[in-house]
Amino acid sequence: MLNKQGFDLWANEYDQTVKVSEESNVYPFAGYKKILNTIFNEVMQTVQSKVLDIGFGTGVLTSKLYENGHQIDGIDFSGEMIAIAQAKMPLANLIEWDISNGIPNEIITKKYDAIVSSYALHHLTDEAKITFIQQLLPLLNDDGKIFIGDIAFQTREDLEKCRKESAGYWDEDEFYFVADEIHSVLGDVCTLEFHRISHCGGVFVISK
Repeated sequence: MLNKQGFDLWANEYDQTVKVSEESNVYPFAGYKKILNTIFNEVMQTVQSKVLDIGFGTGVLTSKLYENGHQIDGIDFSGEMIAIAQAKMPLANLIEWDISNGIPNEIITKKYDAIVSSYALHHLTDEAKITFIQQLLPLLNDDGKIFIGDIAFQTREDLEKCRKESAGYWDEDEFYFVADEIHSVLGDVCTLEFHRISHCGGVFVISK
């Protein structure tokens, strides 16, 4: 798993790495553009919404929302990626923060129409993901939603199938979403939908 320094070094090549994987329709980024487009289109349903992006990276998704008049707060732990994203979004409030430490104090009392995260939460363990999502729910406005696009599978069997097919370059240090397992834990505390986009990715839609 890449640490903060690793992501700083990877920042300038990150988008190209994603592009190669996506165009080849292979793990881990198969369906990447469709996943981001799905989230973009959902957020665009509300005009000039307040958006929090968790792990915004180089700002591929959030910069498009910014260009369309949405108010952007963002969290990422790579200073180099923040610099790239800030150049695209000069007025965005971008915070350097490691989400393994929870929610930063700067936003703990804020409310958002949409909270988005793309390809970031797989760095948290399954247990930490659940805790983090529970921490995000109070930040939503009454009609707000959380949109998570990531490496994700409907069942544990689907994940294991992809692991076998991707032997040799599967990242054993990352923790991928399994929709059935997430729903079994969070189903009583929030509304949760999973939309499968590719064989190794999809979008979660979560609301209070």
